[in-house]
Amino acid sequence: MGFPGTWMTESESVVYRVVPKCACSTIGQILYYSDHGRFFDGDIHDAAEGLHKWSREDSQPLIEANVKRHASFAFTCVRNPYTRILSSFFDKICGIQRNGKRYRGNLVPLLMQKYGVEVGSPEDGFEFDQIRSFRRFLLFVRDTIRWRRPMEPDIHWSAMSGHISTFIVNGGRYDAIFFTEAFNEGMQGVLDAIETPKRVNLKKIPKFNESEGHGPVRAHPVEDYFDDLSMHLIYEIYKRDFQLFRYDFENPANKMPLGAVDLDEVHAKLGS
Repeated sequence: MGFPGTWMTESESVVYRVVPKCACSTIGQILYYSDHGRFFDGDIHDAAEGLHKWSREDSQPLIEANVKRHASFAFTCVRNPYTRILSSFFDKICGIQRNGKRYRGNLVPLLMQKYGVEVGSPEDGFEFDQIRSFRRFLLFVRDTIRWRRPMEPDIHWSAMSGHISTFIVNGGRYDAIFFTEAFNEGMQGVLDAIETPKRVNLKKIPKFNESEGHGPVRAHPVEDYFDDLSMHLIYEIYKRDFQLFRYDFENPANKMPLGAVDLDEVHAKLGS
């Protein structure tokens, strides 16, 4: 299986396991900058040079050799499951993608037909009942993850622990797992632990949000989207994420973690 979703700088200063919707665009650009002293011109997910990625065949032997020797500092980044699933909904379901089309072609029409999800459009200013549509989307997410129908779960809403576990199961070990909600502190800890060809000043790094401006703005506080049933579904889907990464399931309004990640616990529970 190897190390899907794993990126590594060309200098091999650091290894990063991508978790979708967890500041991955910004992290990728920081890694690119740390080697080249400039940002990639475009979405870092499209970069076919300047950064080793498991999706590139020529990068695979280099990543595998490095990770199995634990030759470089390895890290990943996590996010509150409530805000992560909301971000997936507004970006991937409601938003228009970089290619000017809807995400995954027939996905949105399927959601409209089978689940009654509304998404609005640029023509009507994305006017629709966001809370009602989001809660219907959650039913779809649960169906994809629990029964793998009407489709396989998408990487943007499958559990973070699932992404993170593949790295461990196949022989990797993390040196740090930090929180999107405390990004500068966590990313600085990574940069302090490694040596990079180019110096990175985090205070001068912009946030790279490739989904911004292509869909509706969230109109309500996070907690308004989650009633008792929605919270039940969220816990069913993301129980392990809440537990391992110390997020507050009881209070959707609290986006901050309740404590630090225990790396030994993560490796023990996700490595089997």
